[in-house]
Amino acid sequence: MSTIRQEDFIQSIADAFQYISYYHPVDYIKALAAAYQREESPAAKDAIAQILVNSRMCAEGHRPLCQDTGICVVFLKVGMNVRWDATLSVQEMVNEGVRRAYLDPDNKLRASVLADPAGARKNTRDNTPAVVHYEIVPGDHLEVICAAKGGGSENKSKFYALNPSDSIVDWVLKTVPTMGAGWCPPGILGIGIGGTPEKSMLLAKESLMAPVDIHELQARAGRGERLNRVEELRLEIFEKVNALGIGAQGLGGLTTVLDVKILDYPTHAASLPVAMIPNCAATRHAHFHLDGSGPVKLAPPDLEDWPKLTYDASQGKRVDLDSLTPAQVAAWRPGEVLLLNGKILTGRDAAHQRIQQMLAKNEKLPVDFRNRVIYYVGPVDPVRDEVVGPAGPTTSTRMDKFTEMMLAETGLIGMIGKAERGPAAIAAIKKHRSAYLMAVGGAAYLVAKAIKASRVVGFEDLGMEAIYEFEVRDMPVTVAVDANGISVHETGPREWQARIGKIPVKTI
Repeated sequence: MSTIRQEDFIQSIADAFQYISYYHPVDYIKALAAAYQREESPAAKDAIAQILVNSRMCAEGHRPLCQDTGICVVFLKVGMNVRWDATLSVQEMVNEGVRRAYLDPDNKLRASVLADPAGARKNTRDNTPAVVHYEIVPGDHLEVICAAKGGGSENKSKFYALNPSDSIVDWVLKTVPTMGAGWCPPGILGIGIGGTPEKSMLLAKESLMAPVDIHELQARAGRGERLNRVEELRLEIFEKVNALGIGAQGLGGLTTVLDVKILDYPTHAASLPVAMIPNCAATRHAHFHLDGSGPVKLAPPDLEDWPKLTYDASQGKRVDLDSLTPAQVAAWRPGEVLLLNGKILTGRDAAHQRIQQMLAKNEKLPVDFRNRVIYYVGPVDPVRDEVVGPAGPTTSTRMDKFTEMMLAETGLIGMIGKAERGPAAIAAIKKHRSAYLMAVGGAAYLVAKAIKASRVVGFEDLGMEAIYEFEVRDMPVTVAVDANGISVHETGPREWQARIGKIPVKTI
């Protein structure tokens, strides 16, 4: 019989969330490096290179892989013979571990969790509470999985109650293109099949905790070994999703997913519940066991497992943001790489909503947006000599409903974010002869190195959602939507799907 001490458990949780904030799983890095070698799309290859370089920088510098350091998810398998030497509940101990991890002064992580989600949406300031899943199992030890899931990938979660005769593969192929690129591919698809609706969602999430091993299935299939139905399904979905040509960051390319994970569970004869949850380029999870002998000791990975890549940010057209004109913006072309220099403003969901409210009341805005560019970002707080912590882009489609207002009423002429824009935003961009620029999601620390100064200039009470002014030097971005409304997130995948070979997708 093992006795798990309260302090050992809390510190193990804290150490695990710090660890996964800056270390990718090595299996993911090896799979991504292999995808980089295979990739033939220049835009996708460049995006993967940025993610790999960022990953190594974070492993060396112990800073977050992504500015969205996630909502904390913990899976616990508690042995039936385990005893607790604790005064707090298990949920309270997990929350204290999360609190320590996210407030660690040497590597402070971004607090993204909001209480009262349908009301005031007030930041809890320490990223608590965690979402904890429990399973009671035989044995006398505690198995723990800690994962940090970013909002961009979580928001793309899908569920459907299929008819028993429907094709799961067809549903996946129909659904993945609707997810856009806000989940930061290339990543991993987790699929849960069976049980009940909530069980299938949990299976999909839990499946993402397994190592990347699709290459082993491919090797077994190549040797003619017999695969079970779930393994066959994984391979089929993997090959067909990649044949969609969506590619890294949705720019079009050979690799959209690095693996497909599936867990299933018996279900009702009338049902076929299916859930799908993606893991993004900031794949973060750690696994450990506690047996009463003390807190976990997580060994750092070998940096030799990372490819020796460098990213040259000097290739591109330099743009002086401080003298930018609408005519210059209108001359940018889809897919063109720009190097931004000068001052940009930031703003995301909460700031846009407050701007909308102030404009409705004819109130003066805290900053002048005329002829300025806004960056959709919520940065991590700086530590030591940093001017800003990791500051990668957030999903731009969440700002689509504000785009017409910002372009028409504030004088804004450009936007920076990640992934595609929707029809309404593209229409507004075309109408106002503006442009949307894309930075790579999953390269937050690399992007932050281009930021040379930072100060809050509006809505300070919003914390990481405040309006900042960044001074940047050679910040690399790609023109994703030009003044004519041409989107590389539409043209790129279409081109690469045609190159790879189209897939017939049935209507469910």
